[in-house]
Amino acid sequence: MRVEETDLPGVLVMIPEPFRDDRGFFTRTFDAVIFDEYLADPGASARFVQDSQSRSTRGVVRGMHGRSGRGEAKLVRCAHGAVHDVVVDIRPASATFGRRLAFLLDDEHFRHLYIPPGFLHGFQSLTATADVCYRIDRPHDPREDIAVAHDDADLAISWPLPVTQVSARDAEAPSWQQLLTHLG
Repeated sequence: MRVEETDLPGVLVMIPEPFRDDRGFFTRTFDAVIFDEYLADPGASARFVQDSQSRSTRGVVRGMHGRSGRGEAKLVRCAHGAVHDVVVDIRPASATFGRRLAFLLDDEHFRHLYIPPGFLHGFQSLTATADVCYRIDRPHDPREDIAVAHDDADLAISWPLPVTQVSARDAEAPSWQQLLTHLG
């Protein structure tokens, strides 16, 4: 497994190296030793406490979501299909505050995205169906949920497809400016 840094400090792309033959493929989707060594944080892998999976149809956007308080770290991958994955830095003291990056996560290259605490996260399904798996380091607490509208003009996220559907909660998500007031 290779690890690549991104332009947003702390956000990492983890790239498994699958073995392919006439039967299909085999790949390691997580390696605690490599993860802990790369983060220079012995035991960081043991802090993951919950795995979740979502299935979305083409054009669906899920996001932009984050956590208040101490935030949460996520390890995200697309197990089936492909997604356009977006992260936005919401760490007020960060030199990259407000910057966003997008990544292609798919079931061909198996890239994983490590997102440290202090980021909004969302994605759009690019295929008929896309299964996204999340590994997080804190139990979910709905009282800490924060969100920004996926179509917020200040964030100006370019979704590659027309947005076909969002959840009712995401449709009513506040603006970037409202989040700034909340982060105050």
